[in-house]
Amino acid sequence: MTVLDPFREVERLLGSALRQSPSAALIPLDLYRSGEEFVVKIDLPGVDPGSIDIDVEDRTLTVRAERRPQQEGEAQWLVRERPAGTFARQLTLGQGLAVDRIQADYADGVLTLTIPLAEESKPRKIQVSASGGQKSIEQGGQQGSGEGSGHAQ
Repeated sequence: MTVLDPFREVERLLGSALRQSPSAALIPLDLYRSGEEFVVKIDLPGVDPGSIDIDVEDRTLTVRAERRPQQEGEAQWLVRERPAGTFARQLTLGQGLAVDRIQADYADGVLTLTIPLAEESKPRKIQVSASGGQKSIEQGGQQGSGEGSGHAQ
């Protein structure tokens, strides 16, 4: 008598296209800019926070983490799709980031990296003053009192 095993059927249908070795497994991430910092959110469910290693070398940020295989004693696995092993993801960082001030936080299976802009990359206002005297242009764009009238454009 053949016992219907729906998990084995799903495995057969998916085939090897979705199976990957742990080293080739993709670590999904989101990257966005929020004000004067970039935020990277990396999914690392089931990872021991102590195994997370983050380093920056030559503008390349590397995140490594390990998920140990689940040991279930005498379990007879029917499907085992959750990869175990060491995972790594690299990002190339552009110029103008303060790599010495990167912050990392791991909560609910998500690693969040906050990468601030370097001070020299932040936009700033430049005050312009007129030489020779009495005219000056203020940040508001209006001339000070003195000879002539009008507005700076």
